[in-house]
Amino acid sequence: MWRELAPIGRHGGSGGYRRFAWTGADAECRAWFERQAVARGLAYEIDRNGNQWAWLGDPARGDAVVAGSHLDSVPDGGAFDGPLGVVSAFAALDELRHRGARFDRPFGIVNFGDEEGARFGLACVGSRLAAGQLTVAAAHALTDADGVTLPQAMAAAGHDPDAIGADRERLDRIGAFVELHVEQGRALDLSGDPVGVASAIWPHGRWRFDFRGEANHAGTTRLVDRRDPMLSYAETVLAARREARLAGAVATFGKIAVEPNGVNAVPSLVRGWLDSRAEDQATLDTVVDGIEKAAREYADAHGVDLDVVRESFTPVVEFDDALRDELARVLGRDTGLKVPVLGTGAGHDAGILSAALPTAMLFVRNPTGVSHSPAESATEDDCVAGVRALADVLEGLARK
Repeated sequence: MWRELAPIGRHGGSGGYRRFAWTGADAECRAWFERQAVARGLAYEIDRNGNQWAWLGDPARGDAVVAGSHLDSVPDGGAFDGPLGVVSAFAALDELRHRGARFDRPFGIVNFGDEEGARFGLACVGSRLAAGQLTVAAAHALTDADGVTLPQAMAAAGHDPDAIGADRERLDRIGAFVELHVEQGRALDLSGDPVGVASAIWPHGRWRFDFRGEANHAGTTRLVDRRDPMLSYAETVLAARREARLAGAVATFGKIAVEPNGVNAVPSLVRGWLDSRAEDQATLDTVVDGIEKAAREYADAHGVDLDVVRESFTPVVEFDDALRDELARVLGRDTGLKVPVLGTGAGHDAGILSAALPTAMLFVRNPTGVSHSPAESATEDDCVAGVRALADVLEGLARK
């Protein structure tokens, strides 16, 4: 499975993946998922929001155990973020069938669409729509960098954009959702454990900072006469690092747009996107408020106007205590060892669904600690350990 999936959407120059929602690479990944489902005799379907499902047993019972993740990527992302969870879900089913395991509950595998938000700027679109956390109007207003709207992209890919929306009936099929994911950090590498259990997802959000100055000639405009928004933006980037470091949080300006974007022109507009995350809401508020305060001071000093818009936000997610503890118990059953339980600053579909149903996550060790990059990695042995751990967990849940 991994060899089949690996070439899809891989960029020859960067070595990273460009599997963006509703593009050709995304369609190839979706076709791969359908083939895996059909090859195993599973009932395959696409829901109203474009999420893919594969079912063993009748999910209408309402207590299904579901595993999976996503197949799309960030720009030049790594191979493991998302796909490892989908591949592992199919592999765990294979392992359980090999064991002759009994399924007392329906079992499902899911590929959630547009989890990374790389194309339309909002993460977890598929799961947000299903859970009713994204309105149809807001979804229809999403636009990519080329001006293509989400409905246009979905229609071009053969999906009906008028059908999207909250899908309570489908979510009511699920009794528990477990998402396996490569760790996006080095906690497991430092502890020496191949697999861990998630405790919570930090609150996080995205804010757009629009610095508006005055376009002018780079060679003839005196420094004192300039209203250069790039200066305010640059100082704000440094302020974000400072505020995050002082609070023990993270803050990143990772995307920027400049107008008119000429080498010999003072910019008229610098638009930067802030991603910030912290262990708790109060800390996150402190960091973002501090960054905005500094940005407005810098803008005033340079005669620049500033607008700040919060584009998305996800509050802290505490995973279901009983399900989390069950995962830790099952994984430590044979060895008697305590399974690492760790928080994460990364958002996931499991976090979105946690408000609607019991969810939990497993992490597989990432020796580089690098994610959203071609350097993201996991060893084959650790991936196999993750599959076996997922199989153990699913077997325990499926027999309840």
